[in-house]
Amino acid sequence: MGSVRAGRRLVLLLLWTFVSMPIQGVCLLLPGRPKVVFARIYWAWFCRLLGMRVRVIGEPARTDKRRIVFVSNHSSWIDVPVLGGRLDGCFVSKGEVAEWPLVSAIARLGRTEFVSRQRGLILQERDHMRARLAEGDNLILFPEGTTSDGSRVMPFRSAFFAVAEGADPPLMQPVSVVYDRLAGLPIGRATRPLFAWYGDMDIVSHYWRLGRHKGLRATVLLHAPLDPATFPNRKALSQAVWRVVADGAATLRQNRPAQPIATAVPPSGVEPAGETAYA
Repeated sequence: MGSVRAGRRLVLLLLWTFVSMPIQGVCLLLPGRPKVVFARIYWAWFCRLLGMRVRVIGEPARTDKRRIVFVSNHSSWIDVPVLGGRLDGCFVSKGEVAEWPLVSAIARLGRTEFVSRQRGLILQERDHMRARLAEGDNLILFPEGTTSDGSRVMPFRSAFFAVAEGADPPLMQPVSVVYDRLAGLPIGRATRPLFAWYGDMDIVSHYWRLGRHKGLRATVLLHAPLDPATFPNRKALSQAVWRVVADGAATLRQNRPAQPIATAVPPSGVEPAGETAYA
């Protein structure tokens, strides 16, 4: 039954993707928010077809004055549909993704910002991200620079926080993502690697192992946003965001009740985080 389940889900995911691609292509030509709204619809249904329930604790930051950069830990390709279905934002991805068959087309339709992570291009790529923010988009950032095995949050690379330098920086909202249910039961250390995609794993075999199972759940913990202007440099900012993300992820991995971690002084004009849950 596991193989049948995985095969059925794969067919539905591919059908949904091929139907959605021309729709998103049209949305890109329209003014306003259609391209943002449909991208969320696509990823939300992607999770449903994958059999992944998503629980959200906290609220995305909302402000008319400043854009938001959502900063999350990263353990799997599944992080993209999980977060993409819940947050209004464009992903920042490593440049290699732009060469992957099909995935690159999906990423470009979702207006992904590609970065090379080369030291000599930091300022140029920072300016590209700042331009995207100036156009009215939020960004979703994975500053670990790679995926982990899901048992820890690796240190954040401060170069990714160059986007927060300069005048009128965006707010940074820490996000903790943990996969905490398998067959409806809490996940422990032995089963957590089932969700993680890292090292030299290929995405097809990883999907096949995961897609055989039912009762999958991810929890997204949205913390209070941080104002980069209150930090002396991007290294201090990256460490502060990492600490919040890592603490939240540790709480979720231990299957303890979790609440958004609040900053000492919430930025003005931003709605406080609360708690909601979505199936």
